Amino acid sequence: MRFESVKELKREAFRRLTGVHKSTFEAMAAVLFTAKCKQKAAGGKPNTLGIEDQLLMMLEYWREYRTYFHIAQSYGLSESAAYRNIKWCENTLAKSKAFRLPGRKTVTAGERAFDIVLIDATETPIERPKKQRRYYSGKKKRHTLKTQLVVEKSTRRVLCLAHEKGRRHDFRLFKKSKVRLHPDTKAVADSGYQGLQRRHANTEMPKKRSKKNPLSAADKKSNRAISSERVACENVIALLKRFKIIADRYRNRRRRFALRFFLIAAIYNMELQVA
Repeated sequence: MRFESVKELKREAFRRLTGVHKSTFEAMAAVLFTAKCKQKAAGGKPNTLGIEDQLLMMLEYWREYRTYFHIAQSYGLSESAAYRNIKWCENTLAKSKAFRLPGRKTVTAGERAFDIVLIDATETPIERPKKQRRYYSGKKKRHTLKTQLVVEKSTRRVLCLAHEKGRRHDFRLFKKSKVRLHPDTKAVADSGYQGLQRRHANTEMPKKRSKKNPLSAADKKSNRAISSERVACENVIALLKRFKIIADRYRNRRRRFALRFFLIAAIYNMELQVA
């Protein structure tokens, strides 16, 4: 599949195919084109694919998560050439200032505090590693990589990310991420973040029931209200996971997982301005 065969698709069909809007695709292509011009000035062997085709290959890989071999066959390349093209696109976009997250410093303090932030963690299954215990998630009953997201409720922007092995508890991941919330910011999290109230007083989370202390009707009503706020973060995670590379079992080397998740979140933030 080449860009010439899909560029005339309608807006919604193009997004269904690639996972991004046409305007976002054009912005990504512009960043890659600028980087390619600098490479040409420095010399080197020219690429057989155009910028749009290279970008489409990367998005197709993220969206469908086929193997490099299958992607290469679609473009008439070798498997190693497909890998190099996708890696170059990812590295170039990651270096660009156009695809960045606000970062944890924006959550911490400053003149403007966010009204409400939503904190949640999601897990991506991985192939069985050599050191199995570190990655085994008791919740998912399989080996995973855990990603924590801090989302602004009003705009649904992803503010910052943190990654850890699947065994790591949600609250421990929060402490390790060194996210410091502004005192005026209200944090909404699930019961996996028990203890966050001691670090940040303005925190809401569902009340847990126990065998001796069942929930009252008022507690259940309060939990439902908190869940209705938290669902916005779940919706953000679902939108990010339209790219199967972070939803399906991750086959690649784990050291590039954070970079890919970061880029997908940055692209999602850019898409919010388009929608």
